[in-house]
Amino acid sequence: MANSVYRTMQGKEIDLDKLRIKNEMTLAVGNVKVNARGDELGPGGKIIKKREDVMTEYHAHADSLPTKAAKPPKAAAPVVTTPESKFEDFDSEEK
Repeated sequence: MANSVYRTMQGKEIDLDKLRIKNEMTLAVGNVKVNARGDELGPGGKIIKKREDVMTEYHAHADSLPTKAAKPPKAAAPVVTTPESKFEDFDSEEK
């Protein structure tokens, strides 16, 4: 990676690539059973599917997925007809 070494405000240098490699097999935070590398984990933290297998499976099925969900056709709004009224009907006053 390009420039993965950072300097903190206190002057300490942190190499993110070293840190990432060091913690590669650590259990990731969250509710998905994977390690920081992306391997699927089983009971006891044993690797059941490697990251490469997961990515190969994903890319094999990515072409068959639709890119945009089809929307169901909208139902036509009911046509409401009203009796036609004439202006003369409103103009006359009842006495």
